[in-house]
Amino acid sequence: MLPESGRNPSLRPSAAIPLPGPSRYPEWMETAYIGLGGNLASWAGEPAATLAAAAVRLESLGRVMCRSSLYSTAPVGVAAQPRFVNAAVALETELSPRELLEGLLAIEQEFGRDRSVGLVNGPRTLDLDILLFGSHAIREPELEIPHPRLAERAFALAPLNEIAPQIAVPGCGQTVEQLLAVQLAKNLPPSANSGQARDQLGAGAGVSGAGPSGAGVGPSGANGAPDAVLRVRSDAWHAGAPPCPEPL
Repeated sequence: MLPESGRNPSLRPSAAIPLPGPSRYPEWMETAYIGLGGNLASWAGEPAATLAAAAVRLESLGRVMCRSSLYSTAPVGVAAQPRFVNAAVALETELSPRELLEGLLAIEQEFGRDRSVGLVNGPRTLDLDILLFGSHAIREPELEIPHPRLAERAFALAPLNEIAPQIAVPGCGQTVEQLLAVQLAKNLPPSANSGQARDQLGAGAGVSGAGPSGAGVGPSGANGAPDAVLRVRSDAWHAGAPPCPEPL
């Protein structure tokens, strides 16, 4: 049983994991969009607190320009697990894509995530995925940018759309906003219009752990649907968040 604070001290790392040193070239500066997610408590607390602490750690890899709201989303692949909390941040970095990946994996390990064990798509304390890295398209062993399943995942597109709707996704010829509209429209009735698709993202009152505390409208088009993508509020996440500029 977790302490009343929601923290699990046994998951706290004994020492910080060293992060890769950057290849610092003045001409090398890109904006990477990082997807964050989790549905289990870590030493930092419940998932919302874990994502907030992880966003602070991202400052070791660059400068967090802005962050999305938090979203409560249904699990994909393994249904018998808690709902996830997801977000996205824009990170200005001098690191190469490979160095950034290594840094993200090291931060995941700090929060108790080991990708070599556990179920694929199963419960986890923290996911840190490179969704986009500037306009680069990269296909290397263990490194694919854009994220290979970005276009299929409303839980990743929804927070990304909040901070970068007009960014063109390399290799698909569509913007983030257009890809999200496709996902949200999949289960709408034929008579629905594009405005109804945009209105599907529901709003919850707050978040505690991985579950929403308010009803919303999800891809099934029904209030409170199990697969709803809900925008939620968490004091842990929003406290000290950098102000987000107008969407790109």
